[in-house]
Amino acid sequence: MLKLLAISAFSLPLLAQPPAAPPSSGAPAQAQGGAPAASAAGVPQPAANDEILKRIDDLMWRLSLDDIAAIDKIEYTSLPPARIPNPKAPGAGNPLIIRAYTFIPKNLDRSRKQPLIVFCHQGVHANEDTRDAHVFRELLEQGYSIVSADYRGSTGYGRGFYEQIDYGGREVDDVYLAGQWMLDNYPFLDPKRVGIVGSSHGGLITLMNIFAHPQAYAAAYAGVPVSDLVARMGYEPPGYQSLYSAPYHIGKTVREDVMEYRRRSPVFHAKELNTPLLIHTNTNDEDVNVLEVQHLIEALKAEGKKFDYKIYDDAPGGHYFNRIDTKAARESRREIWRFLAQYLKPDHAAK
Repeated sequence: MLKLLAISAFSLPLLAQPPAAPPSSGAPAQAQGGAPAASAAGVPQPAANDEILKRIDDLMWRLSLDDIAAIDKIEYTSLPPARIPNPKAPGAGNPLIIRAYTFIPKNLDRSRKQPLIVFCHQGVHANEDTRDAHVFRELLEQGYSIVSADYRGSTGYGRGFYEQIDYGGREVDDVYLAGQWMLDNYPFLDPKRVGIVGSSHGGLITLMNIFAHPQAYAAAYAGVPVSDLVARMGYEPPGYQSLYSAPYHIGKTVREDVMEYRRRSPVFHAKELNTPLLIHTNTNDEDVNVLEVQHLIEALKAEGKKFDYKIYDDAPGGHYFNRIDTKAARESRREIWRFLAQYLKPDHAAK
């Protein structure tokens, strides 16, 4: 009852605020959790109400986890935009402002060094939302502090930020710099005990982070990770492909610039692995086909890399098999927590 009253009290002022200006194309709005709407030209567009939905979900984080965590939403600067249409415009090359959520266990002993988890949200155009609250609770209960960035291209911040998307590019730096912000601002966090985790698109960002910044992470988990964009464009429909070939993004199809898609794909960076890594995939994954992740696994083996992996056989839930809130999913996540605990050593490691 208290939660319902809190939602009513805090949400009504937000709902009274005008929504972000709709796209000039007049494209229909995106349903929450669905794929971005497309204009008549086939270019994906953000939802008109994404900022309102985001503010409501920001309140839900506190309602969900305030009992065990100190929660904040921060702003920091990352790299400038990947594409600057008018480099001579005032402030055109300024660093991009990124928002991120921070969670610190309330019972954490800050007199000792403690581990940090950098959490990468999923989705080509999505954001960190409370669908992950049960996963965050499990991490917080073990004694992990968490930071999760709404990297460039995330929804909830209007069309301008949506069109900053740089899949497999500067979004990787956005996430890396979120972890560095935490280390700079909380001296009790141990720079030698930082882990990074993510699934799907977040799995790709996880992999690209440990390839680019191996010294920054003690361990990593990549669940059902997007691994090979060249192959992926071959089995995904035109609507999905247009997320990448949009003029404000890569601007070309994979056929027009295969090397650019290759550069953004973890499978072609396998030789750069130097971080303890666990990979999970699922044979009935309806989004990231198991063959794509198997390609990554074989590439890592070919480079002689040591890593852990598990291929689940038709696990219930498909692409979301261990992110849903079921007994089987919790058991799968405990496998991940046990792997991470070997390197990060939280105060209350999962058993």
